[in-house]
Amino acid sequence: MATALVHVALVFLHVAPTNTLSKRYSPLVNAWVYPFFEQNWRLFAPDPDSANRQILVRTARTGSDGSSRVSGWFDLTAVDAAAVEHDPFPSHTAQNMLRRAWTSYVDTHGGDDTARTERARMMRRYLANIAVRRVAAHRDGSFDFIQLRVVTRPIAASGPAAGNAPPAPAETRLLPWWKVTPHGN
Repeated sequence: MATALVHVALVFLHVAPTNTLSKRYSPLVNAWVYPFFEQNWRLFAPDPDSANRQILVRTARTGSDGSSRVSGWFDLTAVDAAAVEHDPFPSHTAQNMLRRAWTSYVDTHGGDDTARTERARMMRRYLANIAVRRVAAHRDGSFDFIQLRVVTRPIAASGPAAGNAPPAPAETRLLPWWKVTPHGN
């Protein structure tokens, strides 16, 4: 009961107009709300993606002799698409968790993959945790590091406005290796 009351109070401070309490407790409120309870209006005014993103992950294991073994790339986006494709009632989480984690990562890190705020570090951990859980569920064996590669392909405009413009080239972003700890990330 106490947890429910604290949750309601923190979410209220998050969605309420800026006031003395919300300013004072902003770090606590943000730590509770993001990324799981974030509020937005996209249900009523969706902002569709203008690109298709393929998020891939690979793992590395350091042997006792110091040698390193790197796996092949594993397509996290394909796993999400397969889970949604044959489900007549796919969950919102299955459809959007990975995509939203990536979008939040980009919003907080920019193009140089440097976390400058606590929220940015939290979003990096969130994205890494999703990748770690999904790889562990589909591959046997342990690993010490993960690396993400994101291939972004712009969606061409449709209709007469599109004309005969050539498709924009795909953009590939390779993130740094992230250490995986035994208790998560």
